[in-house]
Amino acid sequence: MTGTRIAALGHHQPAKVLTNDDLAAMVDTSDEWIRSRVGIRTRHVAGPDETVDEMAAHAAAKALAAAGLTPGDIDYVLVATSTAIDRSPNTAARVAARLGMDAPATLDLNVVCAGFTHALATADHAVRAGAARRALVIGADKMTEITDWTDRTTCVLVGDGAGAAVVEAADTPRIGPVLWGSVPRMGHAVRIEGTPPRFAQEGQSVYRWATTQLPPIARRACERAGLTVEDLAAVVLHQANLRIIEPVARKIGAVNAVVAQDVTESGNTSAASIPMALSKLVARGDIPSGAPALLFGFGGNLSYAGQVVHVP
Repeated sequence: MTGTRIAALGHHQPAKVLTNDDLAAMVDTSDEWIRSRVGIRTRHVAGPDETVDEMAAHAAAKALAAAGLTPGDIDYVLVATSTAIDRSPNTAARVAARLGMDAPATLDLNVVCAGFTHALATADHAVRAGAARRALVIGADKMTEITDWTDRTTCVLVGDGAGAAVVEAADTPRIGPVLWGSVPRMGHAVRIEGTPPRFAQEGQSVYRWATTQLPPIARRACERAGLTVEDLAAVVLHQANLRIIEPVARKIGAVNAVVAQDVTESGNTSAASIPMALSKLVARGDIPSGAPALLFGFGGNLSYAGQVVHVP
């Protein structure tokens, strides 16, 4: 058994930006209504030909470049997504093909908004167990493709994008133990169902669950890493909406931490939200290299997963 670390990060967003005023021309809403209820100003929207695996590959290529690695250095590709329409080849295999990899293991995970932190834990376990040498862990979603654009309660939330991390062995563990679980009896609160699939949620149920049940779980994830919440340099929650992020972060009590708020410019990008927000914080220098950050995903299936990582 060895430790693991995140060697580098990368992210990608489509070029097209949809503002609140743009949405107001499509559905009964306004910039003031959206900002006051979810805190979102803009979101990036993929075009019809911009696929989940294409966004994932762009983010992965940036992470590889930042790590000084080539695609041939990777033997495990994991993609967390709930919006890839095709079943086979899976998204991870398509990413591997786009990057020109030879023979990596390829795995898709669908844990919706908690997908990236589940995938990161899965890669951590595989590398520490010796089943993989170096992994690409990607969160990528095209939420706009599964959205009902006549439903103002959901269409104002969503955006598209991808974030990626390179995970490799380390002498000292730099990815902490995962704390994960779910509330199966409440799985109906966030859904992507039907043909064609559509995103729907019970907003008040999700809000109450997230703001009351998740803060103590997040604090326990810190304890598993041997840290207190005061030790954290950053808190990167799933970017669901600002009105959930703010109270959850406050109740966690990480008074010295930068709290990621990428949702304001990117919207809710599901599995992409955590790696994308973390990548931006690191790229801007908002978190010192080596500093501890709590990653905590939650949402679809009413699943959650969190761990403390030391940033590259």
